[in-house]
Amino acid sequence: MDDHKNIAIPVLAEQVSRLAKEKGFTMSCDNLTGSLLRSLVSSKPKARILELGTGAGYSTTWILEGMDQESRLTSVEFDEQYANIAIEVIQDPRVDFHVCDGGDFIEKNKDQKFDIIFADTWPGKFYLVEEVLEMVEPAGLYIIDDLNPQVNWPEGHGEKVVELIDMLDQRGDFHKVKLDWSTGIMIMTKK
Repeated sequence: MDDHKNIAIPVLAEQVSRLAKEKGFTMSCDNLTGSLLRSLVSSKPKARILELGTGAGYSTTWILEGMDQESRLTSVEFDEQYANIAIEVIQDPRVDFHVCDGGDFIEKNKDQKFDIIFADTWPGKFYLVEEVLEMVEPAGLYIIDDLNPQVNWPEGHGEKVVELIDMLDQRGDFHKVKLDWSTGIMIMTKK
């Protein structure tokens, strides 16, 4: 089965992708991950969503397309150059962009709760994981991708991914599913 056929790509995603390429940003999620995010988000009406790692906003466009009008997205990106692409292209009142260090954001907002957290950067995925998992509401989702080997991984990163998966597997307070699909995805639902 060709998983890439017939995926409806968000209108703004193409503009974000073009501008990201012009700036040399190559870390956007793929369309399979985007379509999964859109579907998962659409299952949670009136959701509070946290995206750690806006990048240039490619995954943000997918998340927004799955959101209803009452849902709200907080998106955090450290690199101002890339975050500005998302801020410029995505003019949607349902999203609140934060251009800051993700670790600082987590530390300052760890008392907040979210229905969905997509952790697509180091903070919340490779460190401050416990804090972020505490930010997930009961029946909420924690989603990470890029768990299968990627060509752009720095040396030694594979071991960090294995340690992360092992640590998450030990948790008894979440139901977990690992998908050998797209770039490798893990979805956890808080019990």
